[in-house]
Amino acid sequence: MAAEAARPGPAFGPGDSPEGPEADAPERRRKAHGMLKLYYGLSEGEAGGRPSGPDPLDPTDLNGAHFDPEVYLDKLRRECPLPQLMDSETDMVRQIRALDSDMQTLVYENYNKFISATDTIRKMKNDFRKMEDEMDRLATNMAVITDFSARISATLQDHHERITKLAGVHALLRKLQFLFELPSRLTKCVELGAYGQAVRYQGRARAVLQQYQHLPSFRAIQDDCQVITARLAQQLRQRFREGGSGAPEQAECVELLLALGEPAEELCEEFLVHARGRLEEELSALEKELGPSPPAPDVLEFTDRGGSGFVGGLCQVAAAYQELFEAQGPRGGEKLAAFAQELGGCYFELVERRLAQEQGGGDNSLLVRALDRFHRRLRAPGPLLAAAGLTESATEIVERVARERLGYHLQGLQTAFLGCLTDVRQALAAPRLAGKEGPSLAELLASVASSIQSHIKASLAAVHLFTAKEVSFSNKPYFRGEFCSQGVREGLIVGFIRSMCQTAQSFCDSAGEKGGATPPALLLLLSRLCLDYETATISYILTLTDEQFLVQDQSPVTPVSTLCAEARETARRLLTHYVKVQGLVISQMLRKSVETRDWLSTLEPRNVRAVMKRVVEDTTAIDVQVGLLYEEGVRKAQSSDSSKRTFSVYSSSRQQGRYAPSYTPSAPMDTNLLSNIQKLFSERIDVFSPVEFNKVSVLTGIIKISLKTLLECVRLRTFGRFGLQQVQVDCHFLQLYLWRFVADEELVHLLLDEVVASAALRCPDPVPMEPSVVEVICERG
Repeated sequence: MAAEAARPGPAFGPGDSPEGPEADAPERRRKAHGMLKLYYGLSEGEAGGRPSGPDPLDPTDLNGAHFDPEVYLDKLRRECPLPQLMDSETDMVRQIRALDSDMQTLVYENYNKFISATDTIRKMKNDFRKMEDEMDRLATNMAVITDFSARISATLQDHHERITKLAGVHALLRKLQFLFELPSRLTKCVELGAYGQAVRYQGRARAVLQQYQHLPSFRAIQDDCQVITARLAQQLRQRFREGGSGAPEQAECVELLLALGEPAEELCEEFLVHARGRLEEELSALEKELGPSPPAPDVLEFTDRGGSGFVGGLCQVAAAYQELFEAQGPRGGEKLAAFAQELGGCYFELVERRLAQEQGGGDNSLLVRALDRFHRRLRAPGPLLAAAGLTESATEIVERVARERLGYHLQGLQTAFLGCLTDVRQALAAPRLAGKEGPSLAELLASVASSIQSHIKASLAAVHLFTAKEVSFSNKPYFRGEFCSQGVREGLIVGFIRSMCQTAQSFCDSAGEKGGATPPALLLLLSRLCLDYETATISYILTLTDEQFLVQDQSPVTPVSTLCAEARETARRLLTHYVKVQGLVISQMLRKSVETRDWLSTLEPRNVRAVMKRVVEDTTAIDVQVGLLYEEGVRKAQSSDSSKRTFSVYSSSRQQGRYAPSYTPSAPMDTNLLSNIQKLFSERIDVFSPVEFNKVSVLTGIIKISLKTLLECVRLRTFGRFGLQQVQVDCHFLQLYLWRFVADEELVHLLLDEVVASAALRCPDPVPMEPSVVEVICERG
């Protein structure tokens, strides 16, 4: 075939042999190809650049282990045309040459690596041979050195013993020389003021002199040293008693005296006495700053001076005392604790006096910083002065100041609330005085609510400084529990809300016919303010407090529902009192108008009396005033002709039926009987019924009080014919306007009907006015 004729022979590398049958050449190439794959770590598919066939036993797979060239060629001849056969041959030749070239390159590279490895091994053999020679020489030298050392040691053995003895004698002579020179050395140290060096010399020689004091020479040295030591102790005591030096120098003097064997009990007392003098000087300097003549420094500067001066000195004294008199045991600790407790109490008293001067200030930041430094400074000597309890006392002072600040802020909130009420009073009075219209009640209510809420938030922010994380005492149990729950929440916020309710309720207890000097508008405004607190403000304020202070104390706190109920009750009382006050004002006008008029000799009515017009005007003004703060409320269905219905009460037919029996002298008892029977079947009117939080309920209460007063005043008078007609005109006028203010117009109908009926019963000559005439007069009026 052409493909077989065109196929070139294999290329051989340096290690290949051209001899052998041609049938072995493909097998050798496959073996070489497999070795290449093993060397580079390739799989069957990766070595040929193609994925492996699905059948590894396929004889036509060039890359398979069971490849058969004859079968492969037969398949190509059967399936492929001539151009494809020629292309396959060209591609196969190219691949064979590439594989032969790669194999030859790999063989050359491996051959070079083998040569390099051979050279390296040869070089290592040479280096190890040299190293072995050097090790042999080193072993020989070590043996020679060991031999020389043994001979030297044997030669110097006798000399070594003699040298050791001589060294011991030399050391003893040096000690003896130090002992004989000790008096002169001590004298020189005392003259130069080197007291510490002198005490150290004395300490080094004391044991030897006591041991050999039976020898005359050593006895003389000991006597001289004792005389010098006595003089040294006297000078140290004099230096200590002068007290001109600081605490470290005095502590050094005590330490030297203790080293000289002075009695520790006496030195302990003297040390505390001198320390007391220095610390009392610090306290005196602090007390002078609190005097009336010089201006007192700010509280932060005062606590800094006290901390660095007195507390720092006390810490030094405590540390030096424990270091010097540690051998005194519990008794010495009790003395120190009593000493620190006494002077610490004086210092705390001065601090409290200075802190008391800060109670009038509104800014807590400087005060909290001062308390923080005061507490931090006194927390340092806690381990040293645990028995004195200074840290606990400092914490108690901080807690007491915090409680006082809560009281101050509570008083500030109460004062702010009273100030808001004063501003409202002035705003309500100013328009009347100036003759112009002022701010509305809604604006005043919003202003008061906003002002109070701002003051509450400012107070919470001010006291929140006591629980800041960077403050040293904020992690104490008091500030994590009782201060937050009982102090801030209950004492400040709940206390202020209850105080505000009590202050508002105090306006309901004012005496006098007209409700004292409390403006009715103020009562209305306070009732709405308390109602707003009940609906939303109390819950908001307490939630804000709980979030800011993370109340974790298990102590019982006032529930929100309880406070809301108290606020609602306060609002109800205020609104009820407002109704009574306004009803009393209108009632006074009606009472005076009835009592000051001569109803027997009055003229025939031609107009509605001015007081009735004033009643309608005042009622309209109250309606407008209440409508600014409260909703309309629910009314019963009104009749389309309410004025006509009311007028029918006074129509001639009904009046004739009602009053006809009274016209004849023979039937006065019948008239009274008819009136009483009518009252039995009429609906009972509760004048002082509970007031709801809406405009209709408020106006209904005021009108009931006013008309009931008019009825009672009419019952106490006697009317002439024209007096009865005047009452008839006035009542019809009131009915024309008052029915629209109440929840049920029948209420006005019944009360005015009873007024006219009562006047008719007290009239010797009851002749009612014609309804048309009454209507004309009222329309004209």
